[in-house]
Amino acid sequence: MDPITFQPIYMTRVWGGRSLETTYQRSLPDSQPYGESWELSDRENEQSIVASGPYSGKTLNHLWTHHRSEIFGDNLVGERFPLLIKILDARDDLSIQVHPPESVAGKLGGEPKTEMWYIADCDPQAKLYIGLKSGSTQQSFENAINNGTVEDEVHVVQPSPGESIFIPSGRLHAIGSGFLIYEIQQNSDTTYRVFDWNRTGLDGKPRQLHVEESLQSIDFEDFEPNMDTPDGPNLASCPHFTVDQISLNKQAHLESPNDRFAIITIVSGQLQSQNNQTFTPGDFFLLPRNAKKIHALQDSKILLTTIP
Repeated sequence: MDPITFQPIYMTRVWGGRSLETTYQRSLPDSQPYGESWELSDRENEQSIVASGPYSGKTLNHLWTHHRSEIFGDNLVGERFPLLIKILDARDDLSIQVHPPESVAGKLGGEPKTEMWYIADCDPQAKLYIGLKSGSTQQSFENAINNGTVEDEVHVVQPSPGESIFIPSGRLHAIGSGFLIYEIQQNSDTTYRVFDWNRTGLDGKPRQLHVEESLQSIDFEDFEPNMDTPDGPNLASCPHFTVDQISLNKQAHLESPNDRFAIITIVSGQLQSQNNQTFTPGDFFLLPRNAKKIHALQDSKILLTTIP
């Protein structure tokens, strides 16, 4: 089988911009600020649609439901494809937020969400807000909410392009302005905002906060995490996904790993399939099990995402 590509789903965000257009030559629908491109999504109301080929026009859920063994592999369970893959374009700071851990998600009416970020590009001195500063407590954090000074409680890191960080559910976090990020996450869309920089949304009204849900979800023992150190090619491994960064020399070939599908993200270089599809930075595709070989037209770097 050949690679399967999907039509992106673009999401307007108050903190978004136009970098998907200027950096990746995407055609955005209008002049609004777009903060997210959902590259693979099997959400009830946000379905990725196959862009071309024999499955053109079919949804990701259709492939997962009716062609699971053929495309994805054997012994895979669940009603929906388990991952959600995005590009984030942050031209302003995102809210300081948390995703609920599995232990509390159900009672809060949400879904657990563990994710990882790969820094595709960032401005000099751009900041990520990750975890708590050493010495912070739940009480000091609650006081900061009341005083409008939550950012004083949050640990800050300044990453470089090519670095990555794992964000388990329960970890307080926010992406600062000036980032392009590839996000790999559980198939969940539950986010609790605890602080939104006292700003308004695109409709001119303050965006909803979820203070009580956030306080029940935050890991108050998570102090000052740093960007991750890769373990060889592996950037992240958890029960939900595995992400490896792989360098391919010119004319090297890429194949499906272990008789399973993979999601391929092009970080740099250029790849080509046997049916002459060409992939460049910012492109994503599903590589089916037993897929035809993909070869690198030049030295390239990719992210290879699989599920355990």
